[in-house]
Amino acid sequence: MIAVGSVTGRDYLKKPGLHRTLFGDGIATTAAGLFGGPPNTTYAEVTGAVMLTKNYNPQIMIWASFFAITLAFIGKFGALLQSIPVPVMGGILCLLFGSIAAVGMNTLIRHKIDLAEARNLVIVSVTLVFGIGGVLIGTGNGPNDFGLKGIALCAITAIILNLILPGHDSWKHNKPDDQLL
Repeated sequence: MIAVGSVTGRDYLKKPGLHRTLFGDGIATTAAGLFGGPPNTTYAEVTGAVMLTKNYNPQIMIWASFFAITLAFIGKFGALLQSIPVPVMGGILCLLFGSIAAVGMNTLIRHKIDLAEARNLVIVSVTLVFGIGGVLIGTGNGPNDFGLKGIALCAITAIILNLILPGHDSWKHNKPDDQLL
């Protein structure tokens, strides 16, 4: 929401709000489960597509989703997509994922995160390396192995590093002792 908001210049935390967005995700995941599908996940590729096309109208995304769902039932269209050479798809994905990383860095810059500060640099760089490098942390229990990788591992790593590394405490309210009651 923050990344799309920074691209479109709107504050989606206020309208429609985080609570409505999470509620919508919950309904969509429940519906997917009722129909035997996997749980939904939010992909950042949409942010890259919005940034590249400069089409900020949500109606366009709604129509595009209906169009994509309709095309998913046409086997010939799937065959057409599979005929696109792997290097071409790789180039498209490089552009998309690169734009997502650029939006993330732009968000850090806009919020004046000082990457010269060692704490901030460690959090950002370790998180990026875990995400880009494809790091997998698992239990090593064979086929029933539980593992973390990708966005889940990056998010947990960033949260843990933010909590354990000493330094910046601006999130705490530094009030005198008499105002704590």
